[in-house]
Amino acid sequence: MTQFLSLLLNGISLGALYALIALGFVIIFKASEVVSFTHGSLLLLGAYSIARLSETIGFLPAVLVGIAITALAAFLVERLIINRLRGAPVISLAIVTIGVDIILLTELVRRIGSDILNVPHPWGGGSVRIGDVGISQNRLIAMIVAAILIALFFAAFKYSNWGVAMRASAEDGETAALMGIRQGRVSALAWVVAGVLAAVAALFLVGSPTPGVTPAAYAVGLRAFPAAILGGLDSTGGALVGGLLIGIAEALAAGYQDQLLFLGRGFSAVVPFIVMIAVLLFRPSGLFGTKELTRV
Repeated sequence: MTQFLSLLLNGISLGALYALIALGFVIIFKASEVVSFTHGSLLLLGAYSIARLSETIGFLPAVLVGIAITALAAFLVERLIINRLRGAPVISLAIVTIGVDIILLTELVRRIGSDILNVPHPWGGGSVRIGDVGISQNRLIAMIVAAILIALFFAAFKYSNWGVAMRASAEDGETAALMGIRQGRVSALAWVVAGVLAAVAALFLVGSPTPGVTPAAYAVGLRAFPAAILGGLDSTGGALVGGLLIGIAEALAAGYQDQLLFLGRGFSAVVPFIVMIAVLLFRPSGLFGTKELTRV
């Protein structure tokens, strides 16, 4: 029972980070109707920037600059590429984001090489015990920070001018434009927010129990994609639920890998995609997605 509770807590903390990344997928889709596949490379860019800058300017300034760099990269992708292709078929835009992702990933892998870059988290690699259940300090702080950011995001999405404009654009883009809502500005800000969320998630995903920044961090962005699809690509609440479900499922599969050995080692890495497929077989639009959602 103790093992199960420990795995469950770690799954929730991992799922909270997946939810941050999945929210980025969702708000980009709602604002610009683009299924973005750039999140893996944006996440790796954030982790790489923070690790490299920490060596010269210290941890906290490196975090702030690293987040800004990732947000700027997302903004440039939207302004220089996505905005110029506005009105293009959804499948074409998705393929373009794959191309951008490959370019960024190739350059980052070249720069990282075979090294493992360390991010000097002030809280180190220690663990905290809540009763008989243990969790790393990094994951506990990640869970708290993610909860705060998710709460702030939902408040902004519901009450801010940007949130109202995004919801109006997602509901009826033509009517929103006639009402004076600048969809280009809404889309650009959505990409910036998605970049910020990816960088914050990267900060904790490369901490304990992960050894540091390697190209493998890129795969985390891919595993967060099923969380967005699972919840519904047009549902912000679905991104939160999907992230938690995927995180818990992955943590449980990793924790009970000895009992699941007949499925092969590393089975936990494919669990997010198995859960996604299983749900989509019964709910093609996701748990909370609308049926009229256009998908690629």
